[in-house]
Amino acid sequence: DDECPICLMTLPLECNYQKYQACCGKTICVGCIHAIGKEDRRGLCPFCRSPEATSDGEYIQWLKKRADGDDTNAIRNLGWYYREGEYGLRQNFKKANKLWLRAGELGSARAYGNIGFAYVNGEGVGRNTNKAKYYYELAVVGGDVLSRYNLGNLEGRAGNVDRAVKHWMIAAGAGHDKSLKKIRECFLIGYATKDDFEEALRANKDSKDEMKSEQREAAAADQEFLCIFL
Repeated sequence: DDECPICLMTLPLECNYQKYQACCGKTICVGCIHAIGKEDRRGLCPFCRSPEATSDGEYIQWLKKRADGDDTNAIRNLGWYYREGEYGLRQNFKKANKLWLRAGELGSARAYGNIGFAYVNGEGVGRNTNKAKYYYELAVVGGDVLSRYNLGNLEGRAGNVDRAVKHWMIAAGAGHDKSLKKIRECFLIGYATKDDFEEALRANKDSKDEMKSEQREAAAADQEFLCIFL
């Protein structure tokens, strides 16, 4: 349900189509970044008009400062960069999980989902399906769509197909394409009805339409821009 602070439209589900600005703590959609960048090529933040960081080190310094102020998105993103070993940080799964736990306790549903993913894959913790499910459920309560999809996957692998379908139906209705694909697969093998698939298809389209704009389509069509942005 997060909105871009500039166009006030729901942010795209894909993280690659939005960007967190460490200067002001705002998460901005790719459409607004593209549109404002076309008009003003000085490399300023589209929201607060501050100059962008000039190095990875400076960006991480800004991010840590915002994290120290309990900015949940900054804490969660910092955890992701430790997980990936990006922006000059040494890869550290345990540190990433610790940051995500802090962000989750401060209200970040997606951070809890990241911890669930860590337990599924044994990143900094032992593999533990029960703990993965616990953190995915915390994330789902907070509205994280990706965790809803992942929770459906856990339920499906455990043989709880009805529960899995319910999770995927909700996630598909929020615009998550992989969940829609799961519903289609379930329909084809008899685990979901034709009505389920048609309902998921309509709801998915409605959600995607709500997140669509001319600016975002222009950004997606600009391959040169996307190569830089992604």
